[in-house]
Amino acid sequence: MEHIIVVDNGSEDGSADEIQRSFPTVQLIRNPINTGFTGGNNAGIQAASAQGYAFVLLLNNDTEVSAGFWKPLLEEMDRYPDTGAVQPLIYFLHDKTKIWNAGGRYLSWLGISQTSYSLPGKAPYSTDWITGCAFLVRSAVLEEVGLLDERYFAYFEDVDWSLRIRKRGYRLKVVPESVIFHEAGAASKTKQPGKEGFLNPTIHYLNVRNQLFHLRKYGRHPVNWLSWPFHLIKFGLFMGYFTLRGRTAKRKAVLSGIIDGLKFSVNEAK
Repeated sequence: MEHIIVVDNGSEDGSADEIQRSFPTVQLIRNPINTGFTGGNNAGIQAASAQGYAFVLLLNNDTEVSAGFWKPLLEEMDRYPDTGAVQPLIYFLHDKTKIWNAGGRYLSWLGISQTSYSLPGKAPYSTDWITGCAFLVRSAVLEEVGLLDERYFAYFEDVDWSLRIRKRGYRLKVVPESVIFHEAGAASKTKQPGKEGFLNPTIHYLNVRNQLFHLRKYGRHPVNWLSWPFHLIKFGLFMGYFTLRGRTAKRKAVLSGIIDGLKFSVNEAK
């Protein structure tokens, strides 16, 4: 039986009312405010899990999927119970021969996640982290690990989720037989550059804030002696570059991200 759940993440354009009028059979969840990628997805995940679905798939709305892309993902999960989550091979939407994400590595000594752009083979393979662009996870795993950490709002939440899943002893994999295409940056970039460039300053704020928040969650001694100077120097260079380019809003966004990243409480972290 087909069942559609729509989460309206604090929209103000009347779209939620239009959905309710046009599609009365859809389960509509209204978030009173924009709770970000994390809060919006969590509302949908909770609704799906409460109705007994065995798997949950996060899939960005700026993607195109191949027919039956989900079948190899589920087959891999059914074949290996110790696999907690999987992702498809993701190409760019406007250059369908170029890989956007093929999994990646997590470098704990720097506290950074690196994206892989090469394909080691046709068989499914392990990855350190899975992108939130397309993240298929078992509902049973979420009962152990929990939902997305809503303090991230957006960015780094997928890395955090991946690390928490791996900490519970589950494997993460990329399944190359499953293919989708991603526009990449559709929600964060303008089509024409302004004084601040293409990228919204808020993106810089969230990336900086969440990077430092992430370091405080996972950057334990002695690796923090390297990861902290690395990122603080990097952010200082960002601020210098934005100053030279006259991008005041972006410079302020980085500074605000540093301050807030140091203030965030990590006591609730799983």
